[in-house]
Amino acid sequence: MLPGIMKVILRALLFSTFLPLAFAVQAQQPPAPANGPAEDVAPLPEGAVTFKDIQYVPDGNRWHALDLYWPPPTNRPLPLIIWIHGGAWRAGNKQNCPAKRFVARGYAVASVNYRLSQQAIFPAQIEDCKEAVRWLRVHAKDYDLDPERFGAWGDSAGGHLVALLGTTGAVKDFDRGANLDVSSRVQAVVDFYGPTDLLRLAEQSGPNNKVDHNATNSPESQLIGGPVQENKDEANRASPITYVSKGAPPMLIVHGDADPIVPYQQSEELYQALKKAGVEAQLHLVKGSADDAGFGADLYELVGQFFDAHLKNSAAR
Repeated sequence: MLPGIMKVILRALLFSTFLPLAFAVQAQQPPAPANGPAEDVAPLPEGAVTFKDIQYVPDGNRWHALDLYWPPPTNRPLPLIIWIHGGAWRAGNKQNCPAKRFVARGYAVASVNYRLSQQAIFPAQIEDCKEAVRWLRVHAKDYDLDPERFGAWGDSAGGHLVALLGTTGAVKDFDRGANLDVSSRVQAVVDFYGPTDLLRLAEQSGPNNKVDHNATNSPESQLIGGPVQENKDEANRASPITYVSKGAPPMLIVHGDADPIVPYQQSEELYQALKKAGVEAQLHLVKGSADDAGFGADLYELVGQFFDAHLKNSAAR
């Protein structure tokens, strides 16, 4: 058998004939994104491999690309954490990937770009995320991934999208593109302060909220293509709360109770709906915190323990 790292690099060279823009670099960190500084994450461990700019839709669109971070080879299929970035559905990119911290914990990590709202309105964003999940499952053997142990984690708009991934596992309306015979389900979800009920964002907002969620130019209105209160069907269609059922995977929901953009009641509402449906769910409110800038190492350890419990130490769902 070839040494693990040689096998990975030879595999990457083989993939380059049919996966545009894919390449592997040992223990390489991605550059800082244009819209902000790189996240504060420990360096990738020695022997880790980065596959950059893999197109999960082969159309040359950079928003249909993902990065894959692979831990030192173990000769066994790896559980995967799929990171979906935030940015109000109109900013951000895959380069900022806090989930990379879990490569050292024995996970492969995929960081996914998706079309932003100025390029395509909903449901393009969740269609892209589901297509990325299906692509990763189709190529699981190529990258030594365990297709039955996929987790998803995102913050803000990314939290919304991973919550949708979790609640719409049995909903076929958002499966578009290739590999439609392959499941887009994930087996565990971590939602950091994602909107869950677009119609109730404004009413749940406190006096210090910085966004008029019902305005024409609000992120939610731009996502669905019109003011949320004038497009209630589309707002409901884009809300994870709409699809909660007993078939949803376990979810860890984290929110700062001083969040001035997404009211923490959005997370409470999703948590209560999941519990009522019989879904395993945890809600962790961070006192006095506006966003993950106030989240400490203990919280990321909580995320790690959650993924360990559902992607490493339990039977696949």
